[in-house]
Amino acid sequence: MSAEIYVSTDVEADGPIPGPHSMLSFASAAYTEDKQLIGTFSANLELLEGASPHPVQEAWWKTQPDAWAACRVDLQKPAKALEAYVTWVEALPGKPVFVAMPAGFDFTFMFWYMMRFTGRCPFSWSALDIKTLAFAMTGLPYRKCIKPRLPQRWFDEHPHTHVALDDAIEQGALFCNMLAELRGNQAALADHTSAIAAAAKAAAKDGDGTGQNVAVKPAN
Repeated sequence: MSAEIYVSTDVEADGPIPGPHSMLSFASAAYTEDKQLIGTFSANLELLEGASPHPVQEAWWKTQPDAWAACRVDLQKPAKALEAYVTWVEALPGKPVFVAMPAGFDFTFMFWYMMRFTGRCPFSWSALDIKTLAFAMTGLPYRKCIKPRLPQRWFDEHPHTHVALDDAIEQGALFCNMLAELRGNQAALADHTSAIAAAAKAAAKDGDGTGQNVAVKPAN
């Protein structure tokens, strides 16, 4: 079985949903489970015909002039960019898994654009949400699973700039650190469970714990 490749993806858009609004830029950083960054892809896109910015996102972008400037250079037609992207994902050396935070936003845009412009999605119909993983690992209420509330040991020294590639790399490293801790906890639990089972088996073999098997009372 091929190893999974975790494709951390970030989307920058001018509205909450694709179609009425446009994806301005996107980027993916492909990681192995042991946090090797094996490739990246990024593209800035031309706006969709007939689409317009949502007033809330339009106002927010005015507060981010550097990130706005970064996503409005070297624009590509969506059809060309998405075909190149899907081809890149399909060539990765393993089974690709879409990873994002929150996946509900990023995957909505990416799935729509991939199906609209290429007719296929190499991730199937699913995505791995870092926020949900954090909910399961921390015990925090789901709505409280935001980056400032997560353990600092999960974060590497990567910037969060709202430039798609920077953010894809940052959250990919975050995911890999979480995954390493999860795997470690699973291994420790498996060892503990095995030790308990071995102790129970030994106790059953020894009978009353004196080293002598307890005599079985004959049936009447």
